[in-house]
Amino acid sequence: MTIYPLTALRALALHATRLDTPNGSEPLASLDSIYETVNHLGAVQIDTLQMVARAHYLTLWSRHGDYDRALFDRLAFDPSERRIFEGWQHAACYIPTSEYRYQMPQQRSLRENPSNWYTRWLNDIHHKETVDFVRERIRREGALRVSDFERGDHPPGAWWNWRPAKVALEYLFAFGDLMIADRVKFQRAYDLAERVLPEWADRTEPTAEERDRFWLERGAKALGVSLPRNPADYTWMKLTKARPLLADLLRNGILVEVQGETLTGVQTLLVHRDQAEVLERAANGEIRPQRTTFLNPFDNLWWAQGRDEAFWGFRQRLEAYVPAPKRIYGYFCLPILHHDRLVGRFDPKMERKTGLLRLKALHLEPGIAPDDELTADVAAALRDFMRFHGAKDLVIEASNPPGFGEKLAKAL
Repeated sequence: MTIYPLTALRALALHATRLDTPNGSEPLASLDSIYETVNHLGAVQIDTLQMVARAHYLTLWSRHGDYDRALFDRLAFDPSERRIFEGWQHAACYIPTSEYRYQMPQQRSLRENPSNWYTRWLNDIHHKETVDFVRERIRREGALRVSDFERGDHPPGAWWNWRPAKVALEYLFAFGDLMIADRVKFQRAYDLAERVLPEWADRTEPTAEERDRFWLERGAKALGVSLPRNPADYTWMKLTKARPLLADLLRNGILVEVQGETLTGVQTLLVHRDQAEVLERAANGEIRPQRTTFLNPFDNLWWAQGRDEAFWGFRQRLEAYVPAPKRIYGYFCLPILHHDRLVGRFDPKMERKTGLLRLKALHLEPGIAPDDELTADVAAALRDFMRFHGAKDLVIEASNPPGFGEKLAKAL
């Protein structure tokens, strides 16, 4: 029985998620290359936090280095280039438009069985009128934002105190009546789905089971090698729902069980059959991660629960919602990937008015030596990160160990 070494598991995981290429080896970013990365990953998560660039932009930066963010926006919002759209996969994500059809079973389910809250909300005749009014106004005027509607009064206890127009917009979006046509200062602009979705997009609705099988297979392929539960994590599918489908994928040879050496002992892991040959190459040393980059807290690498600790002995955590006194590393830490190791993290804040990138804390993992190679590679990645953000200067407020911050500053 072959037991694959940890180095091979790490190499395949990073190769599968496009995090193994040497810095500077990637071609100049283009519409096609940005799209190809999103398509390869299957989805790129959206989040509202903005201490530095937003999460979806950072996910692409980690793989491409400095690039023009307008390329990403064109893929999402330019009618002639709309190859990705906003939908729900792992979470709120940008997803290849070619996979729009897999949103349709959930849209149908929500329309036919709306939440109890929404049913109660619609029992107010004024709210039914609001839904019709919102839809008709968008039909007449084109894409509109929440701010384009009058504030009005919200009902007592409304969902997060959202005003009726916002509730109507969100539900029409969830039902598939509306899509996101644009973002203006990150505010969604909603338009009729029939005007946003390109004519070439497949509108053939799969069954819910067909969708789930597709997503589980997609997740397994994107992860490269994973713990048995991780393909379900990639879509946030409940494990009880995923287990019989995963078992069927194993019976049909689409997924393959392998034995791998993890930091918690030898474990049974899953590999998509398309990745089996790549795992052999990784085991033979043909795939060697060489990239040094920073990963945002919503990067696809973290979509596999527990794998960060099993493969890297690294616990990824987002402390933005932890009370400040209880934070260990900082508000919005970006882990540092150096070749096949996760070696540290830093808590950044981009001060846009002054062009200052502030690292409020910089931490190396226990046992990581800040040698010259690590320092030079992190400094090179940090210079690229600064260019991407238009930062003119850098301040490192605190470092653990203290000498690493000083050494890094000198290298810059």
